[in-house]
Amino acid sequence: MQTPPILTDRPALLRNRDRATEFFLHDEAFAEVQERLIEVNRTFTSPAVVTGFPKLWSGIGTPFPDDDLLSLPPGAHDLVIHALCLHWANDPVGQLVQCRHALRTDGLFLALMFGGQTLFELRACLAEAEAEVSGGLSPRVLPMGEIRDLGGLLQRAGFALPVADSFTKTVRYRDALHLMRDLRLMGEGNALSARLRRPTRRAVLLRAAEIYQAQYADNEGRIPATFEIICLTGWAPADSQPKPLKPGSAAQRLADVLNAAEMPLPRGPAKG
Repeated sequence: MQTPPILTDRPALLRNRDRATEFFLHDEAFAEVQERLIEVNRTFTSPAVVTGFPKLWSGIGTPFPDDDLLSLPPGAHDLVIHALCLHWANDPVGQLVQCRHALRTDGLFLALMFGGQTLFELRACLAEAEAEVSGGLSPRVLPMGEIRDLGGLLQRAGFALPVADSFTKTVRYRDALHLMRDLRLMGEGNALSARLRRPTRRAVLLRAAEIYQAQYADNEGRIPATFEIICLTGWAPADSQPKPLKPGSAAQRLADVLNAAEMPLPRGPAKG
């Protein structure tokens, strides 16, 4: 088996989280999870939450750290929530597989994670500023997944009835320096293994702030910061779950259901 690359410096990530004091995005995610569980309309008796912030999520289930090897006991839970930390996983598919193994038959898996559109404004401005000031680029942002790819990961991990959707939250800041400060306070500072091991030059940060202001500021001079949160839903397979019909097994023709006239397909150009 091929070993996945080590993207995240785990000790650095834990240090960042220890210094975190702002959790409004986790509050958003927590509320989203509650709404989705209400829609499921099922009582869960042994929920588990994989999280980097156990105090924030303990009210919804038993917290487990998001280590590479999860401590979830196999087959012990009817609900597993992966709470806004899957984007830091070195092996996202491995995390999903471990969560599936922790579920009982017909148990529910729900993950919220940052998607590929997250902070696209800041990423573009930092890249432009660093190339201009330093003549190169350094790793600053995780390679976050796109929704069209993440749904496929659920299938690879063996979940039934997989669904991927997303919502976006836009937060406005006075300037890019305040945004970067807020990211550190959220515990979402740079913890990439390949990151620079020295502070970023102030000239790069100031130039990035100038570019951000020039390209994105509104009429009041405030800048937007986009956070895309992708929601992944899947179920541990069970015989009672609906199965896709076999091709040709429909009892009615689609034209009859829609009360529509059937049009014959063209046979192609006549041969001379």
